[in-house]
Amino acid sequence: MSGDHHGPTSFWSKYVFSLDHKVIGMQYMFTGMFMAIIGGYFAYAFRMQLAFPGQEVPGYGIVTSHDYNSLVTNHGTIMIFWVAMPVLIAALGNFLIPLMIGADDMVFPRLNRLSYQIFLVSAIILIASFFVQGGGFGGAWTSYPPLSSNPEYNLTPLGAPLWLTAVALEIVAFLLGGINFLTTVMNARTKGMKMYDIPMVVWMIIIATLLFMASVGPLVAGAVMLLFDQTLNTSFFSVDGGDPLLWQHLFWFFGHPEVYVVLLPAMGIVCEIITTFSRKKLFGYKEILYMTFATGILSFFVWAHHQFVAGIDPRMATVFSITTLLISIPIGVLCFCFIATLWGGSITFSVPMLWALAFIGEFLLGGVTGIYLGSSGTDIFFHDTTFVVAHFHYTFFPIAIIGTFAGITYWFPKMFGRMMDETLGKVHFWGTIIPFNCLFIPLFLLGMGGQHRRIYNYENFPDLAGPEMQNMRIFATLSLVALLAFQLPFLYNLFRSMFRGEKAEKNPWKANTLEWVAPSPPPHGNFGHQFPEVFRGPYEFSHPDREDDFWPQSEPGPRGEIKEH
Repeated sequence: MSGDHHGPTSFWSKYVFSLDHKVIGMQYMFTGMFMAIIGGYFAYAFRMQLAFPGQEVPGYGIVTSHDYNSLVTNHGTIMIFWVAMPVLIAALGNFLIPLMIGADDMVFPRLNRLSYQIFLVSAIILIASFFVQGGGFGGAWTSYPPLSSNPEYNLTPLGAPLWLTAVALEIVAFLLGGINFLTTVMNARTKGMKMYDIPMVVWMIIIATLLFMASVGPLVAGAVMLLFDQTLNTSFFSVDGGDPLLWQHLFWFFGHPEVYVVLLPAMGIVCEIITTFSRKKLFGYKEILYMTFATGILSFFVWAHHQFVAGIDPRMATVFSITTLLISIPIGVLCFCFIATLWGGSITFSVPMLWALAFIGEFLLGGVTGIYLGSSGTDIFFHDTTFVVAHFHYTFFPIAIIGTFAGITYWFPKMFGRMMDETLGKVHFWGTIIPFNCLFIPLFLLGMGGQHRRIYNYENFPDLAGPEMQNMRIFATLSLVALLAFQLPFLYNLFRSMFRGEKAEKNPWKANTLEWVAPSPPPHGNFGHQFPEVFRGPYEFSHPDREDDFWPQSEPGPRGEIKEH
């Protein structure tokens, strides 16, 4: 165990320079939420420009073409690197892993603190890049050269290298955190917890960490070369002596596994919630685990489907089309296991369960539309249209937003010792899900109509400037405004419940995993002097030998009980 540090003795040691995994998890969570507000504001500004081109945007002003590029670029960058990853992996991983495996903390608490501090520095550098001469980087979150490598093209001589430095530091922070996650799960599990007794959300975070650590190396090398191109006038990615397409390979070799890096923790959250609120054992524990490993392996062989229009050999395009279709098989198995878990269960539609069910439904829409983009023939038409934008958001919004809300509402009683308001939670749920679909379904239609993305003002393109298409843009933008407005009830509910919510009992959801054995909120050290012992798997609900419909992992059973999965 990592009990080499004593409890905090001051405000600074408890909340600012804390070594406690729970506080560090909260630091990641609230930093990610703050960055999400910035990312949402950017989306509001550039969507208003598309709906009402050339008009002053309330709360922002006139959106110039340069502003538009910067807003789109940094919206994507923030939501992926500074929202999805810190909240789903770092925040929930830090908070849950020691609690769910029966440990007192991470095995390297000081490394854990350093990880967050580097992450915070990266966020500060990114925000600072918006205020330097030339403004924030505007070369898209994928940062394709030569647009990203030459300041004469991107017009951000300071913003571009600051953006790249921020991404590099964020990667370093998560590499340090990943080392901690892996080491803790391998070495700090409590007595009796075998590999198949580990809760699925922990498995998913660990596999996501492995994917990140295995895929990010080429991107780090590419980022260094791109930084040299930007600042030292080297030619790694220039058209004169370099290879601009090399960056696409380096980026997407990381970029596509990155989708699964954030997807898997969200799916782990769904596993925990649907079993608890359907009062059923998780269907196919081992099958889910094996399919998750298969997904991770296949994710390294699909990157070039992002390059079907980049001059790739058509024979290789066929190979990557096949691998792209193959990776849908294990993901489909996972979704069927979720549905089988729900089948015949005693389902309670609490707020966390609503978010979990919404995740399954919305993510399936994203997966189905991805089949078209995975085919090299249809991708030639759809590439770089808003059909791609809609598909991407139907995969990433369920992950980064719906998955996050599912996790926060489910573990909030454990984090803060209080319950969130259920009515406000449902208002927030429906106020998020309905506008989300109203926002992105029109983008599918616009994309099929030929609307290219990354266009600042469609009035310059007569075929795209007709009233039908413009009305859809206005409808989508107003849906975004509604979506953002309905986040206010969540923020009110979150902060009010932290201090004035109904006090939560130790295990309000009647769940089985070890975090519900600890007090709410858990003290420093989590379990006091007596660590729990594990006697069974994490999903023993509605067992025929039990009067209660749940059976905690730490509760001894009949003598001679055999563990089953």
